Amino acid sequence: MALEYDSLNENVKKCQYAVRGELYLRASELQKEGKKVVALCQAPFLLDNPNVGMLFPADAIARAKHYLSLTSGGLGAYSDSRGLPGVRKEVAEFIERRDGYPSDPELIFLTDGASKGVMQILNCVIRGAGDGILVPVPQYPLYSATISLLGGSLVPYYLDESENWGLDVNNLRQSVAQARSQGISVRAMVIINPGNPTGQCLSEANLREILRFCYNEKLVLLGDEVYQQNIYQDERPFISSKKVLMDMGSPFSKEVQLVSFHTVSKGYWGECGQRGGYFEMTNFPPRVVEEIYKVASIALSPNVSAQIFMGLMVNPPKPGDISYDQFTRESKGILESLRRRAKIMTDGFNSCKNVVCNFTEGAMYSFPQILLPPGALQAAKQAGKVPDVFYCLKLLEAAGISTVPGSGFGQKEGVFHLRTTILPAEEEMPEIMDSFKKFNDAFMTQYDNNFGYSRM
Repeated sequence: MALEYDSLNENVKKCQYAVRGELYLRASELQKEGKKVVALCQAPFLLDNPNVGMLFPADAIARAKHYLSLTSGGLGAYSDSRGLPGVRKEVAEFIERRDGYPSDPELIFLTDGASKGVMQILNCVIRGAGDGILVPVPQYPLYSATISLLGGSLVPYYLDESENWGLDVNNLRQSVAQARSQGISVRAMVIINPGNPTGQCLSEANLREILRFCYNEKLVLLGDEVYQQNIYQDERPFISSKKVLMDMGSPFSKEVQLVSFHTVSKGYWGECGQRGGYFEMTNFPPRVVEEIYKVASIALSPNVSAQIFMGLMVNPPKPGDISYDQFTRESKGILESLRRRAKIMTDGFNSCKNVVCNFTEGAMYSFPQILLPPGALQAAKQAGKVPDVFYCLKLLEAAGISTVPGSGFGQKEGVFHLRTTILPAEEEMPEIMDSFKKFNDAFMTQYDNNFGYSRM
């Protein structure tokens, strides 16, 4: 039978992925119409060039030769399905330095970005519609889309916007109880720390509560920690789920099953297109690890160039290396600039009429709440649009600012948000926020009938 829409897997049709949805497509159209397009290109270099020493520092040349020696036939050959053993060893050493506890390279899988790792694990956890996964709302739509695609059930737990997107364990208990009353077996819980799209950092005390909850409920904890280097305040630093788990001691450290995810796409690297990631498993039985290895083997191996990027990320230049000073200067400069940009954007949003925004403690996003007047709600209804989609489309058309509607991440009924990155060039930020403010003020004036607003 030919593959037609009517014969597609129904789970595929149900998937929603707002990050590449209507707003993204419309922005792409505007780019074709002459909007600024930024392209990042990567050029290949050959180590046997006689002038290579004039082009690259000696430590970079040595690292390149080191990684090539780990492969069986260069970057064009398959690796182990878990990734190159030498790179997995470097990842394990990074985790041990970070947390102060040993890490086993045999329990680390290199993946084509963290997303592929999440999909592999959820594929093993979800057996059917009766299996539920606790997912924060708002959430990165990778989770809702993958759970839908695999035929599982998403069990939402709502983050508290009034408490800077905090996580209340009582809300978790209510979500699990409600799911079980509907015949759903809750098998795992997702945390995104720092948060996407919400930008909060979980405290150590909150992480202990979560791990204790997973222990009591016998849940696998999936720790999405891809933004761990993107921290923009000093009060709540990133602390890994594994470190907190090990610090708690037995029985928690011996029994709670944890899968931690990381990637080269974030931090100061920002190598999204390289699709490099890893996950580490804690407290999983050997037979389960064997089955997860089998799932990884279906794809043969993760791409080798991205594995090398992962090695470079977890094992950066050290004091005494030729490139150390440059690396330290550039990486520090990027993170300090992102910290300033986070403040500019948060302050900019909070200066606008009917816009409320928590500070971006970490990750790369602002997630302001837009209090829409009834006139805007009515106009959106007439246009056949979700209200925050309507707002974001108007913003895109008027100011050329592309954002993602909050409805694509999940939000409470009658409350509307948008997500935008803090990644525009720092010198362009004031102009961008000024353009947003002008649009927002005009929008609110146009649709304001002085009678009630959507609000949290």
